[in-house]
Amino acid sequence: MPYTKNKSAFTMIELIFVIVVLGILAAVAIPRLVVTRDDAMIVKGKSQVSAIRSGIALQKSKNMLEGATTFLPQSLDNVAGRLFNYNDGNSSNILEYPIMSEANKDGAWVKTNTANTYEFRVMGTAHTFFYNNATGTFNCTAGTYCTELTR
Repeated sequence: MPYTKNKSAFTMIELIFVIVVLGILAAVAIPRLVVTRDDAMIVKGKSQVSAIRSGIALQKSKNMLEGATTFLPQSLDNVAGRLFNYNDGNSSNILEYPIMSEANKDGAWVKTNTANTYEFRVMGTAHTFFYNNATGTFNCTAGTYCTELTR
């Protein structure tokens, strides 16, 4: 009776092939995951800038309807650490839920020492935003991704 060998393990060629395929997948997938994280920070900042601008416009409209002498909020916040939470007693907050200030953290806002000036960090770079209380504009004045954050 002839002896038949039962195959119960992978050959060296099969193992090398699997390792090569996994290496190719890792080389393609890992850079895409890093870019996706950075894109998410930009999208987060963009949505927050949009919410802040909407809050400013809402306060202006509300003050106009109520017959206030000053239509635009003079400041966007009045409590340390709680950004865009201005309430002068006559109006509601710019944002219903304030953004907490966090220094030197990607995807976070911090108020600078200059009046009505804020920074939002993306990929370790600060992007400066300025609120002009005479015109009601909230614009990015410095930073690599200003266009993406305000578009």
